Amino acid sequence: MAERLPTIPFELQPKARDLSFDLDRALASVVSVKSLAPEDAFTARSLGTERLGHGIVIRQSGLVLTVGYLIIEAQEVWLRTIDGRVIAGHALAYDQETGFGLVQAMSSLDLPILPFATGREVAPGDPLVIAGSGGREATLAAQCVARQPFAGYWEYWLSNAIMSAPAHPFWGGAAAIDENGQLAGVASLQVEAGDGKTSQSLNMVIPIGLLPPILDDLVKFGRPNKPPRPWLGLYATEIGERIVIAGVADDGPAEKAGVEIGDILVAVAGEKPSSLGEVWRLIWAQGTAGVEIPLLVERQDRILEVRIKSADRLLFTRARVIH
Repeated sequence: MAERLPTIPFELQPKARDLSFDLDRALASVVSVKSLAPEDAFTARSLGTERLGHGIVIRQSGLVLTVGYLIIEAQEVWLRTIDGRVIAGHALAYDQETGFGLVQAMSSLDLPILPFATGREVAPGDPLVIAGSGGREATLAAQCVARQPFAGYWEYWLSNAIMSAPAHPFWGGAAAIDENGQLAGVASLQVEAGDGKTSQSLNMVIPIGLLPPILDDLVKFGRPNKPPRPWLGLYATEIGERIVIAGVADDGPAEKAGVEIGDILVAVAGEKPSSLGEVWRLIWAQGTAGVEIPLLVERQDRILEVRIKSADRLLFTRARVIH
């Protein structure tokens, strides 16, 4: 596990004198996460077989919080501590709704835990420290610039994501630490906001408040103990006012039903979606995994009805992952 990410320029790093908490102690809670998935993994094509990012120690037992895409279907997980120790981990849990993942260290980490933020939620204008593994050289002084819905092309939606700037270039699983030295969220993606000339790179941060209601279930069962959402295996994007199918998962429900790349999504269960986020919410509103989802799509100037038998996404990976 020799990989090390480039460093953040000194002038962009947070300065301990400007903070009300022990910065070095907080940064010691952030570890490097490296995972290896088999070449025949369902997610290998989209996520690769070797993944590198970060995680945050949240329990003295060695429980590490990260983003799920780093560890789903991982056969091996390795954690590197700030003092250079490399420790084996186990991919314990993944929640497709929030995007959180959990790793259990297989031996003692002997690191401080980073407590969850409590009280007032992070708001636009609030300072943040976005911390990757590796101490101050992997840490960025930032601020929350927005709280807003976020829709991902892979059937993902958050109602109140944290958007931070400037963007940390090595975001996957980095800790978003608030002004009190507490964990406000986990950095998941780098996104572009605005139009061409005024675009700005931001980090999309998953709010930590989504974790406590499901944390015990994730530890016990590897997923929330509730019926899973319907999953179609669609990748979609907004082009102007249209929702266009940009891809389909290999052997997924949408591909089996005949959905094609380039199809324009006209309606979900008889309702016309106005945004990508609404597409996913309309699908999920039809019931739990296994329910049939009727779509209307436009293809070469024809309107076609496609009925897709939805699935539980984790069943496509369950044999290779986690518990």
